[in-house]
Amino acid sequence: MQRFLILLCCLFVLVACDNKTSTPKTSFVNTDITGSDIGRDFELTDHTGKRRTLADYRGKVVALFFGFAQCPDICPTTLAELAQVKKDLGADGDKFQVLFITVDPERDTQEVLAGFVPAFDSSFVALRGDKAEIDKVTKDFKVFAQKMAGKDSGNYTIDHTAATYVYDTQGRVRLFVRHGQILSLIADVKQLIAEAR
Repeated sequence: MQRFLILLCCLFVLVACDNKTSTPKTSFVNTDITGSDIGRDFELTDHTGKRRTLADYRGKVVALFFGFAQCPDICPTTLAELAQVKKDLGADGDKFQVLFITVDPERDTQEVLAGFVPAFDSSFVALRGDKAEIDKVTKDFKVFAQKMAGKDSGNYTIDHTAATYVYDTQGRVRLFVRHGQILSLIADVKQLIAEAR
């Protein structure tokens, strides 16, 4: 009888261990880049003149996008879609922070960014720096950004990576969202918010 009880206890332990290892991995709609060394942090100036780092937004799910104010289509479309995501999150919208980093420090002054980014949602934050700071942050995030000459020296555009990086509430990069897939982000953000509860 004693052997039977020991065998039964061992069986329960094995079943419990098996259940732990078979717990399903978190599944996202967008590309999971958890554990990546992309863009661990930055130090830039926001559109109100304050120096900011990623750590300032701990406790929120952060969507970070690179662009420029004179972008004719991709940047305003992405910001509008991110505003829709925030709205669709309802009461959880205050746990979602959008950061926009300019790739055009020459034209995107503090005043220009203050008039552009918060127009999509007053909580959105625009970040800028001098050329060296922007070069460093684009390199850290593996973002492509190249000036394309226009008809005159002041008239140019910038080809750039049109993707969004998403960080969890602990400041860890989790997702890579391709252009055109922003609205699919709602389910993923809800999942990241739920992880923090």
